[in-house]
Amino acid sequence: MGGVPSTPRWGGAAEMRPAETAEYLIGALVGEKSYPLASDYWQKLLESPLHLRWPAHRVLQASQLFAQNNCKTRHLAKILVHLAWCLQECVSASGVPSATLVRALNALYISSVFLKYFIENAKSDHFEELHLSLDENEAKPTSFSKDQTIEQLVMHSVLSFLGKVDVSTNTYLLHHELLNFMLIAMSTQLLSGPSPGPDDSHPFIDAMMVQESSLVSLVVSKLLLNYIRRPNFPIDSSSYSIFSEVNQTGVLQRVGSAAANFVLLPFNLFVGSTGEATRSPLAENSLNVLLILIHYRKCIETDYVKDRGDHSSEPLPKEDAGFSENPYCKALENAQDIEFDRLDVEGNVQNGPLVRLPFASLFDTLGLYLADERSILLLYSMVQGNSAFLEYVLVRTDLDTLLMPMLETLYNASRRTSNQIYMVLIILLILSQDSSFNASIHKLMLPNVPWYQERLLHQTSLGSLMVIILIRTVKYNLSKLRDVYLHTNCLATLANMAPHVHRLSAYASQRLVSLFDMLARKYNKLAEMSNNKMHMPNGESREEDNLPEDTTAELHIYTDFLRIVLEILNAILTYTLPRNPEVVYAIMHRQEVFQPFRNHPRFNELLENIFTVLDFFNSRMDAQKMDGEWSVEKVLQVIVINCRSWRGEGMKMFTQLRFTYEQESHPEEFFIPYVWQLVLSCSSFSFNPNSINLFPVDLPLEKQDSFVGEDGQKLQSGGLNGLEQQVDVLV
Repeated sequence: MGGVPSTPRWGGAAEMRPAETAEYLIGALVGEKSYPLASDYWQKLLESPLHLRWPAHRVLQASQLFAQNNCKTRHLAKILVHLAWCLQECVSASGVPSATLVRALNALYISSVFLKYFIENAKSDHFEELHLSLDENEAKPTSFSKDQTIEQLVMHSVLSFLGKVDVSTNTYLLHHELLNFMLIAMSTQLLSGPSPGPDDSHPFIDAMMVQESSLVSLVVSKLLLNYIRRPNFPIDSSSYSIFSEVNQTGVLQRVGSAAANFVLLPFNLFVGSTGEATRSPLAENSLNVLLILIHYRKCIETDYVKDRGDHSSEPLPKEDAGFSENPYCKALENAQDIEFDRLDVEGNVQNGPLVRLPFASLFDTLGLYLADERSILLLYSMVQGNSAFLEYVLVRTDLDTLLMPMLETLYNASRRTSNQIYMVLIILLILSQDSSFNASIHKLMLPNVPWYQERLLHQTSLGSLMVIILIRTVKYNLSKLRDVYLHTNCLATLANMAPHVHRLSAYASQRLVSLFDMLARKYNKLAEMSNNKMHMPNGESREEDNLPEDTTAELHIYTDFLRIVLEILNAILTYTLPRNPEVVYAIMHRQEVFQPFRNHPRFNELLENIFTVLDFFNSRMDAQKMDGEWSVEKVLQVIVINCRSWRGEGMKMFTQLRFTYEQESHPEEFFIPYVWQLVLSCSSFSFNPNSINLFPVDLPLEKQDSFVGEDGQKLQSGGLNGLEQQVDVLV
């Protein structure tokens, strides 16, 4: 038949072998002749066993021919309509008929392959080449709702199936492929810039945003339940009707992934060589789709945009951008625990449909899969947006379920992406805003920490480990990355924890004092450089000085960092000294590091309490008559005894620092590119890199935004790329 599928002649089709019939039907689909929506051709196409084995180049040629003729045939719109009808039949039937399942899968496979080609090769800003409408001369079916577009029809049917039909042995593959189809349909975002504008066109995802709230709630609930339950692909393929010899289906499903991509997954991807399911693609795809949906923002025209006219070429100022409400984000934020009734804290009945989830199962599942960056983003979305889930997390007594994987992520920062590190730090900051959290983490004892290599940590409290890891992250950042926002987040969390510290371990106490010493040495170096710069004659500079462009600004930053560390020490000594003898010991052991700052105008007031404590315990030490030298145990024993008599006399009371996290006013500029980077790097979905405008693709996606490169240098990242962290001090 040649390189490109030819438009066939209908005569003699019945006598053809199955492969020839499939070739014949696909040739008709991509050819010049337009088949009406009611033609029996569509039934033959969707009911035939389309098990073609085309190489990638033939799929590409078929796609090119299809694109060339679609403007006249409108076959893409028609097969999407038939897909919608098949899904509607599946939803309405008491059980999904196998024949309907075959038609739905065939329609899904065909439309996925060609739709992806259209989107990747789109030439117009509004995707006119999709021609998502029927020809004016063709009668509109009576089943069409008034003013309903084809994209609204098909997405309503897709969402209805996902939300209303349970995942079973017979429906698993259709659920999975519908999620893949949604990824393709939403990938129009990859062609837009990082800042959403009113002219951006995303026909399918916009169609999903206008669905009724009850359906939205069903879909959000089902996607999260898929993530929680992680249904595996049915092992016994003989009981799976679409894989039987009689009903073998899947148009182009054995074709190379270069053209058909992730959509047409071979059976062996789901089942390992041992015959056991090795992963849950359905859970992963459910999470991918959910993250894209909840972080989507539709930019709409404001009065300012309308007033300046349609011909202005000026970019839309951020402050004048308006965004329509995202119902999926709202549904997630209002989700409630299935264990509680629908009354809120004031006893009022909630209005409208509500997503009800087993918070306990979601908590446990997140704890198991936080090594996956997408799960960290889901956890962030839940604790930042859903107050009910945040409250649930804060009352759990096994906080190590969530904290240990996140602390391990920070420990392995050099092998993690910068965005992943930021997400973890922001989650910790959000949790540390609650005093009960800060108290409970010091009561939970860890028998050991196997992944911590520097020393053995036995019977360490979760709070002590958190202090150790946060300080380690600051030190690593100081030596490698010098990222101000990372410093700020770590120190803000430590400051929130400080007034509630209980029996901080010896190692954590030593790390806290050594953090002050490290920042102090950096401060002194900057101060010396600044003084030298001020006293140098105009125009003179020494290359070996290697002065930063703005040493003064950096000096101010480290002044603030030092003050925060001193505030942390003050809070521990002021509010919890009797319960923290190891902190007193660490300060006494390294008291010389505080001496140079005792009379410094920026730090002296914060050092008064530290020297009050030192004077008190030094005098008690001097009063002891000792035979021989002081040992660590003896010094600590004296400290413990005198902690009981400590009354805090002479201590100056400072207002407690309290840091809170606020999401920047335009978070979409960070989250939309970030989510798609995760989808592309963590799943089987791929996209033509030359077509991507949403984020830079100069580097391979798995290395882009890396926290640190192989040579120890920071790769181009830009931190949160528009998610400006606001850490406010409440006084």
